[in-house]
This record gives sequence, C-alpha cells and structure tokens, in this order.
Amino acid sequence: MDLAFTPQEQAFREEVREWVKAHLPEALAHKVHNALRLTRDDMQAWAKILGRKGWLGYGWPKAFGGPGWNAVQKHLFEEECALAGAPRVVPFGPVMVAPVIMAFGNAEQQQRFLPGIASGEVWWSQGYSEPGSGSDLASLKTRAERVDNHYIVNGQKTWTTLGQFGEWIFCLVRTSSEGKPQTGISFLLIDMKSPGVSVRPIRLLDGECEVNEVWFDNVKVPAENLIGQENKGWDYAKYLLAHERTNIADVNRAKRELERLKRIAKAEGVFDDMRFRDEIAKLEVDVVALEMMVLRVLSAEKSGKQSLDIAGLLKIRGSEIQQRYSELMMLAAGPFSLPFIQEAMEAGWQGDHVGAAHCAPLASTYFNMRKTTIYGGSNEVQRNIVAKTVLG
Repeated sequence: MDLAFTPQEQAFREEVREWVKAHLPEALAHKVHNALRLTRDDMQAWAKILGRKGWLGYGWPKAFGGPGWNAVQKHLFEEECALAGAPRVVPFGPVMVAPVIMAFGNAEQQQRFLPGIASGEVWWSQGYSEPGSGSDLASLKTRAERVDNHYIVNGQKTWTTLGQFGEWIFCLVRTSSEGKPQTGISFLLIDMKSPGVSVRPIRLLDGECEVNEVWFDNVKVPAENLIGQENKGWDYAKYLLAHERTNIADVNRAKRELERLKRIAKAEGVFDDMRFRDEIAKLEVDVVALEMMVLRVLSAEKSGKQSLDIAGLLKIRGSEIQQRYSELMMLAAGPFSLPFIQEAMEAGWQGDHVGAAHCAPLASTYFNMRKTTIYGGSNEVQRNIVAKTVLG
C-alpha cells in the first residue's frame, strides 16, 4: 500500500491549485473560510464556473463529458478546492443522481438530463426520507401509480436539503406493495414545477431553512422519467447512498476547519492553554486517521484491487469529527460564540465592532452540525451495517 503521491499527481495538484486560485471569487472564499451564510447565487456561481471548465462533474468518465480523472485525482481536486475556500459542490446533481443516470438510465435520459447537471444550470434535490422513514428508508409510503404513459404520485418527503431551490427532484416511490418492502420501490425523476408539487421550508435551530418538506398531490409524471426498471429502485438507491456517505465524511473540509479552529483559538488567547491544545491535537490525530482511511481506499482503487467497502465507517468518523470541531470552536470563543440574532446577521453584522468577527457564525455552525450523525443513515444504523460486514 503506497500512500505517497507520485510526481505526476503532485503536478496535477499544482495545476488544480493554480486554476482554483485564478477563478475562485475572493468574496466567496472569504465567506467559506469564515462559515458565513452562502446564498443560492453563491453556490450556483461556483457550480457554473466549474461547469464552464468541465469540472463540475469531476467524478464523471470522459464518455459522459467528465474529465475522466482517477480516484486520486478526484481526491486532490476536492482537497485543493476545500483548502482554497471554495463552496462544496452541491452533490445532489453531479455526485448523486448523475452516476445513477449513467449506470441505469437509458441513452435518451442521459442526453436529456446530464448536460444540465454538468453545466450547473439545473438544481437537483433528493427525495428519499419521509416522516417515519429515514434510516428505515424501505418503509417509505409515497406512492406512484401507473396510468397509461405516466405515473400519479402522492405523498410527502421531508428533510429535503435546499429543496426550496430545487428544479428537479429524484425520488424513491412505492410502485408495489407485494413481497419485501425493498422490492416495490422505484426511482423516479420529477420536475418540481409540475402541478401538485409544493415545498414547505423547515426553520432549524440555527435560524436557516436548509431543509424542507416536499408534498406531492396527484402529481403527473411521464413514465419516461422512470430510471431503470419498475420496482428495482432499491438497488439504484443503494448505489447512490455509497456516494452520499463517502461525501458526508468530507475529510478535506475537516482539514480546512481544523485550521480555522486554530485561528479562532489564537485570536481568543486559548491556543497556549495546554489542555485546550491537547483537545486540538486529539482532533488533528482523528482527522489524519480519517485521511489515511480515505487514502487506503484510493490506493486500492489505483492498484486495481477491490476497493474497501467502508462508506459507513467514513460517514461515522467524518460526521463525529465535524461535530467535534464545531464544539471546540464554541469552547475557544467562549461567550462570543453564543449570541445568534438572525436579523442582525442578515443585515451584515459580523461582530466587527467588538473585534469578534471570527466568532459570529459559531452558534449557527454548532447547531447545524448536530444533524451530521443522523442524516445519510444514522450512525447507530451504520455501526450495525459495519458490524454485520465484519462479523457476518
């Protein structure tokens, strides 16, 4: 197992670094480095910049218009973007549904949907979780009944991240009640502008409406929007969830936020406290261990060996690290981390007049990170999956 990057890979890293430095707007990087609120336009602007370069679908093969990078190149691209302060690529289109369309969609669907995803023009949402059907996703109840050449969809999805911006949504829907719950699920692409689709934002503890309820009331969906075969959607969902859980780990963002934690600790005068330094050191060890786990997977893929099936482990450790660095930031900032006044934040106040600009969003970050051990399959469920994989 070789975890060192080759000279060619280092040269690729430099190429990506220089390009990102030249094309990432400075104001956008400032927002990301300081965890300030990103608008839809902010996220879409970076997506379109990447799209023009052909890098929004950075994990795509050349056959579908991607750069055809290997696993190591994709990792280096993600790392350089994160360290530069680029917004995370909103994954629902390019990282999640696109691979499903490539693998299981027909040629017409690929030609219809992939170009808009690759350019960053079309915003996709994910319709998986429902009230009472989150980690136990197979119990979902949203129904799609086939009527001639279309489906009639009724039901509700919840926790739909950034669904208020969505133009299309990929949904798991129940098309049969026979047999095991998993066998009656289909994978459907739905235009969110269709009559009968309504989106209701859910306001969270941090004051944002990052997630939503999406309701379907007799929504008419053309049968041609069905991916693959009817009642085979569970197989496609498992394929997609491996991409989602690996993405949640986001070791590159953890490395960037670790540096932000150190900046806050120095600014607040606690970096020289040996006990606090111990906590930072323990977190840094965990980040390095997570990175080594990722590099082991990359090394296996590069050498042509069977990739390690550790998406659940990556999700568990990555989400716990995200919660830990947000907690340490709060501890470092002390009282300055606590006030969070939504109206003041929207007016542009970031604590400058008291010299605490670096602390203003910390309460928001802390609250938001409470979700990471739950979404994408709760960590408790992931531990069961890992245990069954290891112990049989």
